[in-house]
Amino acid sequence: VLKDINLVIEDGEFMTLLGPSGCGKSTLVRLMNGLLPLQNGNLSVNGINAGNPANKWELCKICGMVFQNPDNQIVTDKVWHEMAFGLENLGYDQQTIRLRVAEMASFFGIQNWFAKNVEELSGGQKQLLNLASVMAMQPKVLVLDEPTSQLDPIAASEFLATIRKINLELGTTVIIIEHRLEEVFPMADKVLVLEEGRQILYDEPR
Repeated sequence: VLKDINLVIEDGEFMTLLGPSGCGKSTLVRLMNGLLPLQNGNLSVNGINAGNPANKWELCKICGMVFQNPDNQIVTDKVWHEMAFGLENLGYDQQTIRLRVAEMASFFGIQNWFAKNVEELSGGQKQLLNLASVMAMQPKVLVLDEPTSQLDPIAASEFLATIRKINLELGTTVIIIEHRLEEVFPMADKVLVLEEGRQILYDEPR
């Protein structure tokens, strides 16, 4: 599926990934956190060999992912349950979980709907909840696969602004597949263009 991909993403960079449908974008980002097995080649994420199936547990701690459809990623009934879910699976104690959840609720400004049922939320709120839940686990790398495709233009703009805030204020490396190029290009440090599984260009947005 992927051929001749050769790149380095530096710590703290904002990288935009683009190309036509079916060119391998989603495949590439799913390799980064172990969702797909690496058949050949070398892929290292924060010094961890992503091609080794034994490293999936470590990869899920450092590489968080937000998917295209907000509903497909939510697994619990309450907002605060959802934010705690990933931390519980990683085995954190209750005090640490409460602290992390409270910090992210404040950072993302979701205190007003913290106790709501998730089905009460709008599409934009659900995607923000997915993002907050991932960031509660404090990943070093945040991967987003067309996260605004199900959102209206206003919600999409607000969501992308939040991604930039995470990148700048928390120093999180961001890798995003996105078609709203007029919004993400000014944010990006690097742009990767794929076509038919091949790397066409990897450079600064200009």
